[in-house]
Amino acid sequence: MDNKNILITGGTGLIGKHLTNALLEKGCKVSLLSRKAGDNPKVKTYTWDVDKQEIDPDCITGIDTIIHLAGAGIADKPWTDARKKEIVDSRTKSIRLIYDLMRKKSHQVTTVISASGINYYGDSGNKLLEESDLPANDFVGNCCVEWEKAVDEGVEFGLRTVKYRTGVVLTQEGGALPKLATPVKLYVGSPLGNGKQWVPWIHPQDVTNMYLYALETPELAGAFNMVAPNPVTNKALTKAVAKQLHKPLWAPNLPAFLIKLLFGEMASLVLGSTRASAQKIQDNGFTFRYPDVESALKEIYG
Repeated sequence: MDNKNILITGGTGLIGKHLTNALLEKGCKVSLLSRKAGDNPKVKTYTWDVDKQEIDPDCITGIDTIIHLAGAGIADKPWTDARKKEIVDSRTKSIRLIYDLMRKKSHQVTTVISASGINYYGDSGNKLLEESDLPANDFVGNCCVEWEKAVDEGVEFGLRTVKYRTGVVLTQEGGALPKLATPVKLYVGSPLGNGKQWVPWIHPQDVTNMYLYALETPELAGAFNMVAPNPVTNKALTKAVAKQLHKPLWAPNLPAFLIKLLFGEMASLVLGSTRASAQKIQDNGFTFRYPDVESALKEIYG
């Protein structure tokens, strides 16, 4: 690992920051592609502007691995047509901009490891979803398909590509968990909708470890579900959080129609049921540190 030279897109996000630190600890050389200059003296930051199709040509010099995490936040803003375009373009045009540079300039890139999303499969009820299952024909499903397709264009350079369909990353630093935990702390926590929808969760440490595993395992290629091996329902997750925080759950479920009223099309992110299997990555030798939600929450809330 200690001779790897890695370029990360989207390295200033939650996952990117943790991964950067883990890679530096392992003795890797890490560079970032970012819209603005970086503040970490241990990493070199190159600038790019995906909308303007501008990129510092030196960013791929000496690089052997690209980790592609860049992308506008799916749940950060309402899904207007313009926002939907931004969500897709930020994921697809960004990796294509790098590939375009690789066509013009000699390079040593052999591997691209990319994020994708577990919402690839959409709302699938109780079905246990494997990587070979078909994508959902909805906005997020189509976004994930386009994202993975753009990454796979690296085949023209003979690259090994790994695509991680990332689940709900449980962390106090952002994302779904604080939104779920805040009402619980205020004694008004409750399951969403009927609470029976499956939540494909994962602990952030396992996310980092899975990226490291892809780096260390040259035979690993293709798409993998980045989820813990024991998914839970929304109701079970809400109960587990309440138990960890020593709070009672007495409020009635928040009805689905109200969630749809508040969030519109984005309601699918919390009401959809995605029961994804982690079997493929386990069969390929990866071991989870936090396989069940109780141990994960215990570590998170310490």
